[in-house]
Amino acid sequence: MDAQGRRAIVVGNSDGVGLALTRQLVAAGWTVAGLSRSASALAAPGYAHHVADVTGDAYRRVLAGVVDRLGGVDVCVYAAGVGELFDVGDLAAQTRALEVNLIGAARTVEVVVPAMVAGGGGHLVGLSSLADVAPSTQAPGYAASKAGLTSYLLGLRGALRPHGVRVTVVRFGFVDTKMAQSPVKPMLLSAERAADVVRDCLRTGPAVVSRPRRMAVLARAAGVAATVAARR
Repeated sequence: MDAQGRRAIVVGNSDGVGLALTRQLVAAGWTVAGLSRSASALAAPGYAHHVADVTGDAYRRVLAGVVDRLGGVDVCVYAAGVGELFDVGDLAAQTRALEVNLIGAARTVEVVVPAMVAGGGGHLVGLSSLADVAPSTQAPGYAASKAGLTSYLLGLRGALRPHGVRVTVVRFGFVDTKMAQSPVKPMLLSAERAADVVRDCLRTGPAVVSRPRRMAVLARAAGVAATVAARR
């Protein structure tokens, strides 16, 4: 994809995959706007950062302002995500995972998709997880939010195809970020490698990409077993 004149919005880019992707796009000559609930130390020509919480009342207004300042949007990557291990004394943490990972993405769609349609097309990418295959007793809010995100985006892909908007779901296993809380992290990807995967998606526009591939196969098998166990 030619970066000339390309405008991207990366939501959730103060660290992790979102930050790595932002750096790659800016280095390649894209005009990029980042949104996160934290400030960013990234300063570069063609980059502007905006502080906004995807669960806040002002988020859609801030995001709409960003789209207006860019004059439209060609690519939007939703990389915001949270996830906490289950604690019966803090069920609000599970609710927040649903709000950030799923509802925040839906709020983003409300703003960027009409702008893409008005501009003649675009590409929406959401970072999901291999945890979307089954219920989780360790992080039920996280697994449920990612399952919902994957389902929602795949539905949107078909619905938006006639409008010239592509939608891609990227499902990762363990990535070396603060989100990877498990003491065991098999087949760990670096944030930079994960960002490479997302950039490849911007070029090819697939429906779903799952990485690492071998872990995706194992997750699918484990998901079947976990779903059966959860229904007992």
